Amino acid sequence: MSKKRKKNAPSTRLRKTELVRNIVTVFNENQDKTFNYKQMSSVLDISSETQRIFVNDMLYELLDEDFLVEISRGNFKVNTRTGHITGTIDRQGVKTYLIPDDGGELVYIPERKTNHALLKDKVKVFLYARRKGQQPEGEVVEIIKRAQDTFVGTLDVSDNYAFLLLDNKIMTNDIFIPRDKLKDGKSGQKAVVKLISWEPNAKNPVGEVIDILGDKGDNTTEMHAILAEFGLPYKYPEAVEAAANKIDAGITPDEVAKRIDMRGVTTFTIDPRDAKDFDDALSLRKLDNGLWEVGVHIADVTHYVDPNGIIETEGRERATSVYLVDRTIPMLPEHLSNGICSLRPNEDKLTYSVIFHITDKAEVKHYEIAKTVINSDRRFTYEEAQQIIETGEGDFKDEILTLDRLAKLFRKGRFDQGAIAFDRVEVRFEIDEAGKPISVFFKEAKDSNKLIEEFMLLANKTVATHIGKPKRGTDPKTFVYRIHDVPNPDKLATFSAFIKRFGYNLKISGKASAVSSSINQLLDEAQGKKEQNLIETLAIRSMAKAIYSTSNMGHYGLAFDYYTHFTSPIRRYPDMMVHRLLESYAKGGKSVSANEWEDHCKHSSDMEQLAANAERASIKYKQVEYMADRIGQVFDGVISGVTEWGIYVELIENKCEGMIHIRELDDDYYTFDDQNYCLVGRRFQKKYQLGDELTVKVHRANLDKKQLDFLLVK
Repeated sequence: MSKKRKKNAPSTRLRKTELVRNIVTVFNENQDKTFNYKQMSSVLDISSETQRIFVNDMLYELLDEDFLVEISRGNFKVNTRTGHITGTIDRQGVKTYLIPDDGGELVYIPERKTNHALLKDKVKVFLYARRKGQQPEGEVVEIIKRAQDTFVGTLDVSDNYAFLLLDNKIMTNDIFIPRDKLKDGKSGQKAVVKLISWEPNAKNPVGEVIDILGDKGDNTTEMHAILAEFGLPYKYPEAVEAAANKIDAGITPDEVAKRIDMRGVTTFTIDPRDAKDFDDALSLRKLDNGLWEVGVHIADVTHYVDPNGIIETEGRERATSVYLVDRTIPMLPEHLSNGICSLRPNEDKLTYSVIFHITDKAEVKHYEIAKTVINSDRRFTYEEAQQIIETGEGDFKDEILTLDRLAKLFRKGRFDQGAIAFDRVEVRFEIDEAGKPISVFFKEAKDSNKLIEEFMLLANKTVATHIGKPKRGTDPKTFVYRIHDVPNPDKLATFSAFIKRFGYNLKISGKASAVSSSINQLLDEAQGKKEQNLIETLAIRSMAKAIYSTSNMGHYGLAFDYYTHFTSPIRRYPDMMVHRLLESYAKGGKSVSANEWEDHCKHSSDMEQLAANAERASIKYKQVEYMADRIGQVFDGVISGVTEWGIYVELIENKCEGMIHIRELDDDYYTFDDQNYCLVGRRFQKKYQLGDELTVKVHRANLDKKQLDFLLVK
């Protein structure tokens, strides 16, 4: 029972809150010390007798909360029900938190107690004693593993030392570089710097230059800087290139004899006009029984890559090719990706194929998964194939028109089963020889794209079902699946509430097929409207992310019970994994370790996300570069994001996105309503909400931060 005490309430609640916070901080930072009210008042520099008595009251309140224990009459010590916990550093706004490894609630880390821990770092945290009803709080005592120890920035070189000036959200402190660690870098050059040390009381970490990327503003320099910023490689190790260059195509009579020879069947590729790595081809012929034989032929990459060699190791680490706005950084060396493995026309190629027997109504009557050899008759671009579909004239018109007709039937079947049609418009740039964007265009999926997509989906689904759903009486073996979970109900509900302001309705409960059908109807209704891109973006955000896993749960977005990635082994490592497992199991091999292959799946999923982030960053850079020549020009736009620091606006004409800072909204004092995604004026109650149309003027273009600033046109 605590001592009865006289109440001396402070003049405002804020002062009490601040006082309690300060007392808690003193005790947490002095876990082994004992304080009475006089000692605590002295530490807090409180001399007023009234306030000192109030300190005494607060000590007894904290005793009632079990935050303190009374060691002797009037002497208190923190109740050390504390310990250590490990987890990952995260940020929400300007505050730092620990996400515990055990899945417990977030732990707040005061900025001065982060011990230089950075976003996504794995750390050990000392938990402070916790007050009732308060969020747990702690202090970083050890950085177990840095999520990132290399950083990209611009060099600022003096006579005796240099700094790497950073523009990122992970670390805001510039990196000090001793002169002997500069690697001949010059002021104004972009460089990659590795952290060497960061003393506890030092403002700046110390680092060394590990690579000079080139002069700031140069296009290749900036693209390499984006890759390095995300920890992605921008060049190939010489040893890996050398190993790849020694590989021979090896299409010998003995090798052909082991395979189904399909070189006499009409075969072609359809790819983007700038593609060089053709990893899939289609063949078509009419069988004597009246069925169509459709061959989906995939580059047999694993035939050429030693599973224990350095090319495999490098490919597994990269996990994916990276497609920036103006270049491709291949997963495999070019001798393989653009040469030996690429299904170029009029060349014999080794392939791994799924060969289907299909009716005129797109019913699959039989399939075979087999090693083959092909010779492509023609390389089509999507535009060339589209021209044939639209006009009915051109090379192999009968084959293309037949495949297009079958593909449309497969597509209809998918949507009847509940697949979702995320056919997003992609922003693309026309780039000049110096890499400067000179115009913007929008890339839409047409029938030729969908033709290829449907047969790739069919092959992927068939391969996954072949392994995942074995014959009765046998257990499925470990396999690599591409899985997509059902939407998060809370996100879907929030999305549904938001789109009502545009006059749209969305079904968010009931059968999965009914929900997906409602989403498709919404996307159809939004087609061609100003809010189309915004609604498509928010719809995708309400969905789960597709990932790789050895645990199958099906693919919600495609409405498939079994799905994998088999069709792009030149550019995706999971497809190489699938090829290896297929071949092993076809020969009677035992099931592989699920844990080991799950680790590979997780790494591939993580690298896929990094590659997507880098691609978006390169597009954003080009958008800012493109708009830099349009400072002062006026555009119509739609609010695409709302935050406490301002509103994001996407321009209707070119889909470039910029921000109007809240300080520029000077007709009122605006606050952020996070429940309704809007800024609200305190005096006049004017609202800026997602989807509102605005007219803006281009104010600033900051290439270093990849940031556009707009001003509102009244």
